[in-house]
Amino acid sequence: MSSKQSNAERIQWMTKMALMLALAILLNIVESMIPAIPTLPPGVKLGLSNIVVMYCLFFLGKKEALMLAFLKSGFVLLARGGPIAFLMSFSGGLCSILIMIFLLSLKKRSVSYIIISICAAVAHNAAQLLVSALLLQNGMVFYYLPILVLSGVGMGFLTGITLRVLMPALGRLKRQ
Repeated sequence: MSSKQSNAERIQWMTKMALMLALAILLNIVESMIPAIPTLPPGVKLGLSNIVVMYCLFFLGKKEALMLAFLKSGFVLLARGGPIAFLMSFSGGLCSILIMIFLLSLKKRSVSYIIISICAAVAHNAAQLLVSALLLQNGMVFYYLPILVLSGVGMGFLTGITLRVLMPALGRLKRQ
C-alpha cells in the first residue's frame, strides 16, 4: 500500500485480501471434509486453497499472494496450534509462490497454468519435506519424496485444470 492511496482504495484492498483469505480457509475446510481416498498415500491433499493463492498471484500481485500465504499459515497456527504447523504451511506456501513467480517471469515462453500449478505443488511438497527433515533431524523422510513428487504432479494437474476452467469467471471479477 502506498501512502498516496485513498482510504477507499485501502479499504477495497483490505476487503479483497479478507475475501481471498476467507475463500482459502473455506476451501481448506471443504477439502478436510472429503473422506480419505484409499488409493492416495497418507498426507496427500488436493490443495484446493492453492487455487485462491494462484488467483491472487495472477490477478492481484506478488505481494498479495505472499501475504495470503502468510495469513493462511497464521490461520493454520491458530486452528491446529503450534509453530510446527505454521512452519510446514508457510514453507510450502512460500516455496510454491516463489516457483510460480519464477515461472511467470519467463517472458520468452508462455507457461500454462497447469504447468505452473504442477511445479508449485511439487515445490510445496518438497519444501514441507525439507522442513520435516530439519525438524526431525533425520533424512529418512526423503524416502517419501517420490510419492510426494507424483502426488504433487497429480494434484497440481487437478488444481491447474480447475483454475483454467474458472479463469474466465475470475477474469470478470478482476474487472469489477
